[in-house]
Amino acid sequence: MQDVIVVIGPGSIGQAIARRVSVGKKILLADLRLENAQAAAETLANAGFEVDVTSVDISSRESVQSLVQKATAMGQISGVIHAAGVSPSQASPQTILKVDLYGTALVLEEFGNVIAKGGSCVVISSQSGHRLGPLSIEQNKALATTPTEDLLALPFLAADAIKDSLHAYQLSKRGNSLRVVAEAVHWAKRGARVNTISPGIIITPLANDELIGPRGAEYRRMIELSPAGRAGTPDEVGSVAALLMGADGTFITGSDFLMDGGVTASYWYGELAPEQ
Repeated sequence: MQDVIVVIGPGSIGQAIARRVSVGKKILLADLRLENAQAAAETLANAGFEVDVTSVDISSRESVQSLVQKATAMGQISGVIHAAGVSPSQASPQTILKVDLYGTALVLEEFGNVIAKGGSCVVISSQSGHRLGPLSIEQNKALATTPTEDLLALPFLAADAIKDSLHAYQLSKRGNSLRVVAEAVHWAKRGARVNTISPGIIITPLANDELIGPRGAEYRRMIELSPAGRAGTPDEVGSVAALLMGADGTFITGSDFLMDGGVTASYWYGELAPEQ
């Protein structure tokens, strides 16, 4: 039975990872907009990969279950690349929590039930989760272990507790990394691994839009005052994901890899630190 790599959100980062881990395997690309998956499929097919496409709404359990069924019909799922989500400038706080937090928990739960022995998953989170202040031990455990269908009912995620879309995004991304820690225990029962990558500003079409948009000055300042002094590339994220999903990463699970050129370091201890 041939191995299948499922890519949820096949944008620049999803494609870069797929190129590194999918040689000799089938790829299933899934996106909310089928035309996005089809465009990515054409690029990957022209590069020699065997690709199929489908649509998915990660905020819908029924839709995610349909994706799982389609993937398992193609072969054994040896890898999941979860790179779908919405940004603070794209959606309301409630939508961000539903897609980025609940949706990720849903993907981890459903694919954790079918992942093949030796399989692995990488969830693309964000540096934003590292710039949220400390949560309580109880809040951390709640984000990590609350049953998926009860997640959005947590009191500290209520509408009156969320300041704005950025706050919702930061909570979602912190929740993603915490969820992966807990899910690593469940995935291990199937002999599989799961990790998170938290990228900083990575040059993609969306990032380019942000750089010339209303928050562009803030983004450019983050890049300029970071230790690296530049933005990252999808291929750099792909390299880290290839390590995590490949033979050299078999001792790594339940971990979060921050790769942001030092933006978070500068935020907490350098020139990007907010004024008190």
